[in-house]
Amino acid sequence: MAGVPSSKTTTRLKIKRSNPAAGGAESYSEFDVDTEAWTTVLDAILAAKNYGDHSVGVRYSCRQATCGSCGMMINGKPRLACFTKISELDGGTVTVEPMKNFPIVRDLVVGFDRLFRSHHRIKPYIISDEADIEEGVRENRQTPEELEKYIQFAGCIKCGLCNSACPTMATDSQFAGPQSLAQVYRYVADTRDKGKDERLKIIDDSHGIWRCHYAGSCSKVCPKGVDPAMGIQLLKGHMLGFR
Repeated sequence: MAGVPSSKTTTRLKIKRSNPAAGGAESYSEFDVDTEAWTTVLDAILAAKNYGDHSVGVRYSCRQATCGSCGMMINGKPRLACFTKISELDGGTVTVEPMKNFPIVRDLVVGFDRLFRSHHRIKPYIISDEADIEEGVRENRQTPEELEKYIQFAGCIKCGLCNSACPTMATDSQFAGPQSLAQVYRYVADTRDKGKDERLKIIDDSHGIWRCHYAGSCSKVCPKGVDPAMGIQLLKGHMLGFR
């Protein structure tokens, strides 16, 4: 529109590159990308990939902070690239690196096998006795108060940012991680679920819930406000018989 000043600027984007399978050394590629006030870090990466170097490895899908695919380190902090605007950062060079505490596949892409194994191990589904369901009943209703106990924790999108920020994940290769522990609480707090004792046994070991030292970094980086640290502390109350 005539008379409206453009907000376009040029941003220096620095991408960490590596390919462990090929045995190459780590390096950084730098690109100058045109950005607007609304340009996200993912937009900038894709611009660099499309017009600078097609070989840049990055994982993404929904582009609206729902799928959790584009987690990475952005200026040293775990964030979703599609949810982080260039204009929200401190200015200057934007440096993107693969998430910490995950094995690198290539460039910004990391492997999620450990996260998914831990998530699967805690049985992330409602465990119930079908005999408790009355004949002809097709719903298991809950009151708003019952829903409120766990709905916040049901918002997890498995992006891995919490595990990347967790200091215990960096020192214990078998630690369950804040993502799966918070999901244990999500089901323990659900009145429809009958698997509480089973799940508490799974996490009651030296690499389970007692390895969490409540650093709180997991909750600071969660893009959906799940607050894994609070879920883990509430879960400890169940472990100790206080709830």
